[in-house]
Amino acid sequence: MRPSGRAPEQARDIKITRNYTKHAEGSVLIEFGDTKVICTASVDESVPRFLRGQGKGWVTAEYGMLPRSTGSRMSREAARGKQTGRTVEIQRLIGRSLRAAVDLEALGERQISIDCDVIQADGGTRTASITGGCVALADALQGLVEKGKLDKSPLKQMIGAVSVGIYEGHPVLDLDYPEDSAAETDMNVVMTDKGGFIEVQGTAEGESFNQEEFDAMLTLAKKGIEELFELQQAALAE
Repeated sequence: MRPSGRAPEQARDIKITRNYTKHAEGSVLIEFGDTKVICTASVDESVPRFLRGQGKGWVTAEYGMLPRSTGSRMSREAARGKQTGRTVEIQRLIGRSLRAAVDLEALGERQISIDCDVIQADGGTRTASITGGCVALADALQGLVEKGKLDKSPLKQMIGAVSVGIYEGHPVLDLDYPEDSAAETDMNVVMTDKGGFIEVQGTAEGESFNQEEFDAMLTLAKKGIEELFELQQAALAE
């Protein structure tokens, strides 16, 4: 039995709220159970120096956890003067995942920054950030069309992500913190709505996992992400 009482193939309750903040070109509050992340997409009419003059755009991401997003207060990384390795790893994952959603040449020489701020953490913050960030990105791109800056949205595909793992010997979908902290294997899977894989990050925390367990986790992930795509499309249709 999972701590939450969910079936192995059952994700947490997931909610996507668009237009959550006033000023950003795209903004989403995404909730994976008790994990809550605000994702905002901001458009800059220029690109980083290494891309200038190449006629294509860029999508980048930043990620952070608020000081009381967890059980005890953590100091802000800005106050410490340095991001942790975990933060750098996660925001690079978010950035490269969401770049796969966009035709960067069609975007033109502009940059979209996706800021993912965790206001409450209960496992799966990076997968929630990718899933919610893609909806915010889609809104920002559509806004460029509505403003007459692009003829059509350069969005190529939607991106979704979910965690899977081996908990007490069984493959399970969408780990919350009690499962994540005790799982024998923890894996994050990022996919496109066309069925392609962007990233599969899997780590055995104790005993190694075998091919059968890997296949079972991947099957659960694909099922979970297909459900996420339905939720993304329903949110964008509102």
